[in-house]
This record gives sequence, structure tokens and C-alpha cells, in this order.
Amino acid sequence: MLIMVSRIEQARRRLEAEGARVLALPPGDDLFYLLAYTPHPDERPCYLFLTPEEVLFLVPELNAAEAAAHVPFPTITYTDAEGPGGALREVHRRLGPPPVVVVGDTMRADALLLLQELWPQARFIPGARVMAPLRTVKSAEEIAALQRAAVTADAAVEAVFAAVRPGVREADLKRVAEDALYAAGAQEVPFATIGVGANSAFPHHTTSAAVAKAGEPILVDLGSRVDGYMSDITRMAFLGSPPARYLEIHALVEEAVCAALETIRPGVPIREVDLAARQVIERAGYGGRFTHRTGHGIGISVHEAPSITHTNERPLEVGMTFSVEPGIYLPGEFGVRLEEIVVVTAQGPQILSRLPRDLRVL
Repeated sequence: MLIMVSRIEQARRRLEAEGARVLALPPGDDLFYLLAYTPHPDERPCYLFLTPEEVLFLVPELNAAEAAAHVPFPTITYTDAEGPGGALREVHRRLGPPPVVVVGDTMRADALLLLQELWPQARFIPGARVMAPLRTVKSAEEIAALQRAAVTADAAVEAVFAAVRPGVREADLKRVAEDALYAAGAQEVPFATIGVGANSAFPHHTTSAAVAKAGEPILVDLGSRVDGYMSDITRMAFLGSPPARYLEIHALVEEAVCAALETIRPGVPIREVDLAARQVIERAGYGGRFTHRTGHGIGISVHEAPSITHTNERPLEVGMTFSVEPGIYLPGEFGVRLEEIVVVTAQGPQILSRLPRDLRVL
């Protein structure tokens, strides 16, 4: 309860700094950050409304009993037969017509349109303006949850590698990963991506029925949720004896990871982390094959602030948590990505995974 009160007060201060009157959050990660709870998201509108004076929770009747155990604020409900119109008019009566409304970034378009009809004169701005600054630096409790999630990810990577053999499908290995994550304590498995052979060259490959073959790499990228917080890891294996070209690329990506890690300390501009990794790959002539940023923040969401890109001038702070995951992708051949989740400490980066990044030859 104390954490909830503190976070709501912080959100109110950010709301005031943005010159806004109302923060409207849908079910999702921002709501979970404030309440340690989020209801089931569907087509029925649901909002947490936060103002300098009030907190109101609008929820469909079928979710109201469950929400009551988690939301200690005045609640407005509606039935499926009634629809949300009357409940929203009650919100308008209690909150008035705000000049500026901050809306959660993941709000459904239909839910946003209802608010725009409710407050036609208001200006609407993105929720990240309020919520991202609150979520970027993690508490000790949040970091401990991230560490617990990382343990499940390590176990799943090991399980996948143990299951790889010629003829096994990507989809089969995905199920192995999911089962291992749950067995290790994950409460949710948002993604488990397996890319064999040339599919490893797609940074966001959709796991398929492709079959692992001798003489090909296997990319494993997976994430779990434990106590509301995410893991994310990428490791590489090779089925059979890897050729010199593959070993060269793997070594370059490992060098890029190490270069990025060496820059991480409080006060260093975030851009330097990206540039350190990028310069290693560019010097080797593969700059055009590193097609994404070096990393992303992680916490309740698998992708959140800060973005680890060479355009981000923000200095690193103790408690920031993010991925370091440079990659080289050669379409039609293979790709290599190695990913760590790190916490910025006063002494430098703390890596949450306990798995080595060495190529696993199977």
C-alpha cells in the first residue's frame, strides 16, 4: 500500500509538470506499476483516472469484484447491457472538463475515442510523458524480481539446447522453452523465439515449422514474467562443427557486447553504449548488417525506457535496467545476436544472466 501511495503521488507530480489535469490509464503495464494489479483487457473500456485531487477507477461490472480486492479507490461500474456511456458521464461530472488529458500509450483506439468524445475540447498527450520517468529507474525490489525472472530464462535456454537435434522443428523447441520457463517459476511466457539456419538472420523471426539441420546455427530468444517483471535473453548454438565464417561473426558480436558493457557506468551518456557496440561491428565492415539499436529498457514491459541508441543523450543512472544485444544479420545465411540484461550500479553493469555467451556446439 505504501508503494502504491508513493507511486501515485509521483505520478501526480509528473502530471503537474506536464501541465495536465487528468491521467487516464487502460489495463496494462502502467496500471500495474501504480496498483500492482491490472484487470483483464478486452473490448470493454476500463480506465484508471488520476487527478491532483482524485483517483477514480472505471471498470466493467464483470471485473469489479476481483478489482475490489486490489483497487482501494472509488469505483464506477457498468454492465454489458448498459455500456460505458453512463459511467463516463459520471466521470465527467466528477472530474470536469480538463484542458489536457494524458492517456496511456497502449490504450485501445476505441477507448481513446470515447474519451475524446467525453472531453472534446481537451488536448491529449502520450502517457509516456508521465509514466516513463517514473518507471525508468528501478527499486531494489524491482531489480530482485528481474533477477528471479532471469533465473527462469537461463533454465529455458539450457533446456532448448538439450533438446536440439537434427530434424527437430522450431515449433517443438519453442514448446520446450515454454515448458521449461513455467517449470522454473515463470508466471507468464510472453515470447519464445527459435530461429534455425537462415531464419536466425531475421531479428524478429516468427517461430515456424522449419527443421534444424546439421551444419546450421540455432538462435534462442525468450522472455518470461515473474512477479510482474520480465526476462529477456538471446543465446546461440551450432548443430555440428561451425565454419570459420560463422565463428568470425560470433566473435565480432561478442566483442561488441563486451565493448558496450565496458562503457556502462553512472553519468555516461546512453549513446556511448550504442556507439561502443556499433563501432566494433562497423570497423569489421558489417555496419549495414547491424539493423537495430543496441538495447532497450526492461522492467514490467519487455521494451520500455531507456532506448539504448546513439541518439539518446540521457546519462545513465544507478538503477536503470536494459538489454545489451548487438547483432549481425546476413540474409539467406545466418544471424548472430547475443543479449544480456544489465543493471546500472555505482561500480558498473551487473549482468542478470548466469549463462556464458560462448557458442554452444551441439
